[in-house]
Amino acid sequence: MRHPRDADLPLTADRASEVPLGEQLVRQIRDLVARGVLHPGDPLPSSRALAARLGISRGTVTATWDVLTGKGYLVADRGATRITPSLSPVPAPSSSRSTTTPPAPVPGAPAVVAAPEKGARVIDLRPGAGPVTALDTPAWRGAWRDAAGATARGLGAGTSLQAHLSDHLRLNRGIVRAPEEILVTAGVRDGLQLVLRVLGVARRRILRVAVENPGYPALRRVVEAAGHLALPVAVDHHGLDPAVLPAGCWGGDGRWDVAVPPDVLVVTPGHQYPLGGTMPVSRRLELLAWAREHGAVVVEDDYDSELRHTGQPLPALGALDAAGDTVVTLGSFAKVLGGSAALGHLVAPAPLLPALLETRAALGSPVSLVAQDALARFMASGEFQRHTARMRRSFRRRRSLVATALADLPGAAVVPMAGGAHAVVEVRDEDRVLGEAQERGVLVSGLRGYWTARPGEAGPGGGAASSPSAEGLVLGLTVSDEELTRGTAVLRAILRRAAGS
Repeated sequence: MRHPRDADLPLTADRASEVPLGEQLVRQIRDLVARGVLHPGDPLPSSRALAARLGISRGTVTATWDVLTGKGYLVADRGATRITPSLSPVPAPSSSRSTTTPPAPVPGAPAVVAAPEKGARVIDLRPGAGPVTALDTPAWRGAWRDAAGATARGLGAGTSLQAHLSDHLRLNRGIVRAPEEILVTAGVRDGLQLVLRVLGVARRRILRVAVENPGYPALRRVVEAAGHLALPVAVDHHGLDPAVLPAGCWGGDGRWDVAVPPDVLVVTPGHQYPLGGTMPVSRRLELLAWAREHGAVVVEDDYDSELRHTGQPLPALGALDAAGDTVVTLGSFAKVLGGSAALGHLVAPAPLLPALLETRAALGSPVSLVAQDALARFMASGEFQRHTARMRRSFRRRRSLVATALADLPGAAVVPMAGGAHAVVEVRDEDRVLGEAQERGVLVSGLRGYWTARPGEAGPGGGAASSPSAEGLVLGLTVSDEELTRGTAVLRAILRRAAGS
């Protein structure tokens, strides 16, 4: 099981607030206990580690622990500070909730250039192309070996994957759900297909699905493959702005339709893809309010929350959905465990859960029991947490490498990001840079390919989709440091020459 001592609890320190930092932490810990995010007996992070993560003094944290100890919330034992074991536990989340179903231009693909001639030495910096995230460690191989052996003998891991996912979501994303309320998926796309199938049957019509523009092309293709209408909505540097939604969205005839709001909003609030912005809490609450007012379901693609390496974590949309009736949270472990590990999870609003469980049971799970058992064992051993921390450090190092290599170039800028496995570099002449990079054996993706419409054609709301800085390069951070160093050196030479021409 996961423990808070190994996790990044959703704690923040707001220096601009009039409330003292210690009091902020006291209130947050009490709230986490009240909401069931923290359980009796859970150990808390060390004062040193928490102070370093929040950027505050260790004395502030220890004073906070003293206050909470005096109030009966904490005890210090066995070398750790814990939630008081005898504290009256918050009732566990129940699956016996309402079963009422709620009322009821072609997706773009990232522009990639053709590979150089056969035999040429190629550095592939396209997102997801590198092998670094492929997991091949003794602990991972051992988990699979033990899972296969146990399955052959008719045994299991002892604790289901859903139980580990329940702890993972509770401690890292603030989402409190019982294990039986979590669906195991083959990743985000599998989860989105399942949600669209259930909603389409419930509403008995083609769904209008708002997708971020620019956004992840594979999700737009899932919407269309399911027979529904993908509606591109512009984003800005904070992600999708709910203020543009009541004005309408693209209709099936390619015109802006002000009459019918979307049924579903697919968003990446934690780390907008590909621009990298993080949606602030105020906007997240606005988005939830808009969705409830219009009877829409928000699908949160929480695809790489484990890889955030700067700044303070924000609560998932699913954690802010207090009524539990609006947000579907989709997650994937592909960025941490590698693309070959097609494993993810789905947490649904209570009204949708029965239909989702019934549909999944009818269709069958695309994830083998051996794979689920292997991941459960990997998480139970603590190796998942350690591996995730290593991946977070490696991506932070590679992002710094890209920023350093491409710094101080006229007409080019590395977009700041708080985490993730890719980097975006704004450039003036995307096509020229892509072409020259290909000629020199470096493959990258073009930023324009992530728009459904070309910049300036995104409809009302404007945002980044109509920004003059819509051209750029998207680089994956999943190659080795050596390849990334050589590839960015080539890009720097190209960009420097372009600036001087």
